[in-house]
Amino acid sequence: MTRTSVFVSTAIPYVNAAPHLGFALEIILADAFARHARARGAAVHFVSGTDDNSLKNVRAAEAAGLSPRAFVDAHAAHYRDLQSLLGASFDDFVRTSADPRHVEAVHALWEACARAGDLEKRTYQGLYCVGCEAFYEASELVGGTCPEHGTAPEVVEEENWFFRLSRYQAPIAEALASGKLRIHPPWRGREIATFVAGGLRDVSVSRSRTRARGWGIAVPGDPDQVIYVWFDALAYYLTSGLWTGTDRRIQVVGKGIARFHAVLWPALLLAAGLPLPTDLCVHGYLTVRGRKIGKSAGNGIAPQAVVSRYGADALRYFLLRHVGPVQDADVDEDRLTAVYTSELADALGNLVSRTLGLVRRIPRGAVPDEPDGDALSVRARALEKVVDDACERLAPDEALRAIWTLVAAANKHLADGAPWAAPSACEAWAILHPALTAIEAIGRALVPFLPSTAEAIERALENPTAAAPVLFPKTVLTAVEEGSCPPGT
Repeated sequence: MTRTSVFVSTAIPYVNAAPHLGFALEIILADAFARHARARGAAVHFVSGTDDNSLKNVRAAEAAGLSPRAFVDAHAAHYRDLQSLLGASFDDFVRTSADPRHVEAVHALWEACARAGDLEKRTYQGLYCVGCEAFYEASELVGGTCPEHGTAPEVVEEENWFFRLSRYQAPIAEALASGKLRIHPPWRGREIATFVAGGLRDVSVSRSRTRARGWGIAVPGDPDQVIYVWFDALAYYLTSGLWTGTDRRIQVVGKGIARFHAVLWPALLLAAGLPLPTDLCVHGYLTVRGRKIGKSAGNGIAPQAVVSRYGADALRYFLLRHVGPVQDADVDEDRLTAVYTSELADALGNLVSRTLGLVRRIPRGAVPDEPDGDALSVRARALEKVVDDACERLAPDEALRAIWTLVAAANKHLADGAPWAAPSACEAWAILHPALTAIEAIGRALVPFLPSTAEAIERALENPTAAAPVLFPKTVLTAVEEGSCPPGT
């Protein structure tokens, strides 16, 4: 039987400031998809990285009084550290200004587009938002400002290389309609299809070296031009050399950059004769008091602060289940604390600790044959397929909802059966055995989502007579309750 191969990626963020919780969401979503595929036997290549070659980064470096190289090296290190902080299982990490493979990939993509006759030089004037690194039509502005950043764009006039995006309207529309390129959730796919149907315009894919401050990858054969940062950034998916050899190519991106990935990126691939993404998972924004978290907005929540207080798996659970891959969601201290207490400590933590505590205390009698139709055991056996189906649809929130339904059922089974009050060890074990079956199923199901917790459950089940693990201790909340950690820090 041929082994399935899967490519999973995050987008790459600008490194003009330290990372915030919004990018942690993207990493954790992609990591859950990668871990699930590995657990099901697929050969997985999971890649992330940083977008170093932007004018946005150059201006931030100037403001900090640093060279672009010193600035991006320092900030990129913080993004690289997210792997260990969040428990992410990257197989590769690409820095666009420092990885020699990346320059080769960018030049190869450029030259393929040139061979296809899709690049030509033109003089152009337009409205440019440095924050988005994109040109806007006047009709796309809101009150004369960028709809994403709320800032007035700059008027730019220069000679650039253009990519003939207009040539690819029909094949992109067909890929969306046929499901060759699946966008999750489907309603975002319909939005993109409507945008494509409105007509595609050719797009500028280079900048003058002068305006780029000399920073970026040079256009092959034209040293006075630097390749546009979005052309550069999209080529990052090709840097590892494994894009073309996989059966499924899953990209996780924020809604603000969905058009680049659902329109420009497929067109570049078509021009180069390369396969399209199979799945584009478009997630929403994290917000604080209804306002999008952003580096430039100054309201970013550092993932390090949340992990130091609640732990990586608690953050993963909150983002995967209560934010998920679709909607915008507000983040606040009260909500995080409530989820940690009720769903992690009281529900899952209590189930594991009290079940294994009973296993240690009650002499092991004859383990009964599992009764036909035992409701809890039947549900436990069904969990794997439910989780697989949800992950296939890139819906980790649904998978976790199903897992916690089983957690609740197992807790109710123990409360109703009261094995601690059973008249004999055999009767107690008749109640404990289905609970252990459920915990085993829960542990396996949690591998993609809460990897450290899943490992702790596995170790505990392998040695059930040892002290039961305290999975989510409530002592971590003491600093919050005493006021030593101000909300939002």
